[in-house]
Amino acid sequence: MKNQGSSVTAIKHGSTLFRDEPIFYGWIALEVFICLSRGLILMSARRNVRRGGPTHTDVYLLLAVAWAASVGYGVTISALSGDWIAITMTCLSAAAMVGGICFRNFGAPRLTAVMVVLALGPCITVPIFNSAWQLWMIAWQLPMYIASMTVAAYKLNAMLVTTMRAERENEERARRDFLTGVLNRLGLSLALEEATLLVRERNQQYALLYLDLDGFKAVNDTLGHASGDRLLREVAQRLCQLAPGGTAIARIGGDEFVLLLRTERTFDPGALGQRLIAEVSQPYDLGESTPVTISSSLGIALIPQHGHDMPDILKAADRALYQAKSSGKGRWAIAS
Repeated sequence: MKNQGSSVTAIKHGSTLFRDEPIFYGWIALEVFICLSRGLILMSARRNVRRGGPTHTDVYLLLAVAWAASVGYGVTISALSGDWIAITMTCLSAAAMVGGICFRNFGAPRLTAVMVVLALGPCITVPIFNSAWQLWMIAWQLPMYIASMTVAAYKLNAMLVTTMRAERENEERARRDFLTGVLNRLGLSLALEEATLLVRERNQQYALLYLDLDGFKAVNDTLGHASGDRLLREVAQRLCQLAPGGTAIARIGGDEFVLLLRTERTFDPGALGQRLIAEVSQPYDLGESTPVTISSSLGIALIPQHGHDMPDILKAADRALYQAKSSGKGRWAIAS
């Protein structure tokens, strides 16, 4: 809208050439002040975004409303002057501005409606302060024009919201395991990126627990894939119930699960690992005549002690998992 504002202001400057009156020069001074203020706010916001500072959005929105009101004010004083050149130029700039408002601010339809009314509404003063009866057609057209542009803004906003929701849903599906509902490898990768960033910037610590089911293949082979899938869903549900809040839980292989959680100094990875193994080892009712029992092995890697990126961290946890399996089923080990 900044470029549009500059061109509209230029048109208004032209209208003052025909009305050498203080009220018009005051209007142009107001317009220049508003446009410069908006430009400064935008530049400040751009710098602050990079530093994580405030963007002064409320001030910018107030200036946008003030700009629209200033356009309407210019239309009013032009109508009062009776100068047809000034009236034509200001009404033309107001109409041009409304189109830009509608299509560039449809993300905020209520703001759009307010700005359209403030900018275009004062055009009703043209027939009021001039004797030509034909101009009263404006009074009939303006409400419909304002209403149609406002409705268009709301329609565009609805399309934007629908598109954004669809994109978010697609992004969420892309990072979720379709069978269990927990994260997949992509989702885990994104969670690890965020975790390692917090480790570097805020000196936080995380733990990655790599869990592999012992005996899952036998269940899959003897009871069928449907029972195997149900077992995986049950395991994922138990992990979600037992894991601390904020834990990222992912399934990255057939029977491999990963838990990523932020830790404190008092964190005991072995205690959590033992609880997870004990919970996973409880019997499962898969609709068969007898409950199914499996066990699990667990490898633990600490961040940043055992790595700073996904490949290194997973390798460390995988080595610990191999060590746990070598010691027997239902055990856990921490990466060395």
